[in-house]
Amino acid sequence: MAAIIAITLLPFYWILRTALSSNAALTTDPSSPLPVGLTGGGFARVLGLQSTEEALAQGGAGGSIDFWRYLLNSTLVATAITACQILFSAMAAYAFSRLRWRGRDRVFALFLAGLMVPTIFTLLPNFVLIKQLGLVDTLLGIALPSLFMTPFAVFFLRQFFMNLPREVEEAALLDGAGKIRIFFRVLLPMASTPVVTLCVLTYITAWNDYFWPLMVSYSDSSRVLTVALGIFRAQTPQTGTDWSGLMAATLIAALPMLVLFACCARRIVNSIGFSGIK
Repeated sequence: MAAIIAITLLPFYWILRTALSSNAALTTDPSSPLPVGLTGGGFARVLGLQSTEEALAQGGAGGSIDFWRYLLNSTLVATAITACQILFSAMAAYAFSRLRWRGRDRVFALFLAGLMVPTIFTLLPNFVLIKQLGLVDTLLGIALPSLFMTPFAVFFLRQFFMNLPREVEEAALLDGAGKIRIFFRVLLPMASTPVVTLCVLTYITAWNDYFWPLMVSYSDSSRVLTVALGIFRAQTPQTGTDWSGLMAATLIAALPMLVLFACCARRIVNSIGFSGIK
């Protein structure tokens, strides 16, 4: 088990080791397990805390990226997608699990078939729609295709809602509560654990998305952090790739998601087991 954990964590350590190395000195000892020419210059270049002369001296390209602007854009997009997607998915899961209506199971089976559709098939139709709506190069254009429910999220929450006892819902009905009130005041609070799990998974997915933001964002106003890392990578100095700066940028971009997952790991495992997903 210790060996598996060590192998799993090795890439993260190597990213940190490269980020803390001097880019100019990395080629002198590329196999060293410790940082070569220990420095925080890679992080300073990414965060815009280093002058052009200093960046060039340490093997950087001398260019800069508006890191905080891209971080804000990523945060806004991921937060909007997570909030909307969880709300709509929970409402759909409630309808598929607790409400009785004609053709419910057939509609759910058809809806679940969406899991079989590869994401690449929807990129072009989504792009045409976003362009016709005039949302290209906007944050709303990046978030809109992912704002609504996903088959996995609906299936995940439906499994949980189906395991809740009917007596709870019937007691609320006897107290005069309507369906909407039962959903928001009774069932949704009881589903807090799987909802938090879905929030974490959705947020990480939205944060790490690269291809769709690359297709629809062309300026700093709508560019997210994952796309900005590609721009930083393109600022290659004549001496070679700025591996130190690139690894520092990657580490900074991934750090919020690693912390989020570490804080919620136990809850994620518990909710998956309770929902019956194997």
